[in-house]
Amino acid sequence: MNIDFTKNEGLVPVIIQHARTLQVLMLGYMNQEALEKTQAEGKVTFFSRSKQRLWTKGETSGNFLTVEEIQIDCDNDTLLIKAMPQGPTCHTGSTSCFGEETAKGFLYELERVIEQRISENPEGSYTAKLFGRGVNKVAQKVGEEAVELVIEAKDDNIDLFRNEAADLLYHFLILLKTKNLKLEDIEAILAERHK
Repeated sequence: MNIDFTKNEGLVPVIIQHARTLQVLMLGYMNQEALEKTQAEGKVTFFSRSKQRLWTKGETSGNFLTVEEIQIDCDNDTLLIKAMPQGPTCHTGSTSCFGEETAKGFLYELERVIEQRISENPEGSYTAKLFGRGVNKVAQKVGEEAVELVIEAKDDNIDLFRNEAADLLYHFLILLKTKNLKLEDIEAILAERHK
């Protein structure tokens, strides 16, 4: 990674994005030392312009940003870090410093929770139990939820329709897991078709 730290007096802007939902969480700045510490420790560390020192996000609040991926832009002078927040990112208690409280992208977080439930198999987990019954039972459940959604689509109760749509998506994610696929795999096909 060849980053040009010369353009802004040794600092580069760093955009922090939620690794699952892709929501933009915050913007900060790094110098070479902050980047090296971030890479070594796996927690986002900035150079604080107000404190004039390195500052690891979460060092006082405990709301760390755990690094999953670091990307550099085409001009080699801006970083994009995909991270998993451990609590709210903004000091105001908001998910994002840009004031966005949104459910957009939550399907990726739900997919991660489904994977976790399946792997850990906690007592009483509906997800793990259904998955354990095999692909035929999961596919059958997806079919049932699809029929229920179609039935609700013909009525006028929008709340019931939304809930059935949510049930269908949830069970669809479990079905993808039975086939060792991810939502991202399906999105890639749709994106390719869009071209």
